[in-house]
Amino acid sequence: MVEAEREKRSTRRFALRLPVSVTYADNGSQEKAAQTRDVSARGICFYVDSAIAAGSAIEFTLVLPPEITLTESIRVRCKGKVVRVDNSSADDKVAVAAVIEEYEFLSES
Repeated sequence: MVEAEREKRSTRRFALRLPVSVTYADNGSQEKAAQTRDVSARGICFYVDSAIAAGSAIEFTLVLPPEITLTESIRVRCKGKVVRVDNSSADDKVAVAAVIEEYEFLSES
């Protein structure tokens, strides 16, 4: 296995279907409702109705459930970059994979 592929899989992925709001710039600021496919400490894959271009900077907020945090639910705001887009889904959804470059935990208030 090449080093780059080993690096991609070095953190545990959680197969989670969570609602997520994704914001990105495309002729102005766009916001899309999405659903996660899986989440790891370094990245996310989510389904949206239309593609977001590879290389696009994105920002998204999601709520990690207690089964992941082992405490209470935690809201996390993340910034990252789209690294892969897959249009081959049978249900007209587009799978978008992004690397997480920075994140912050948000208070529940």
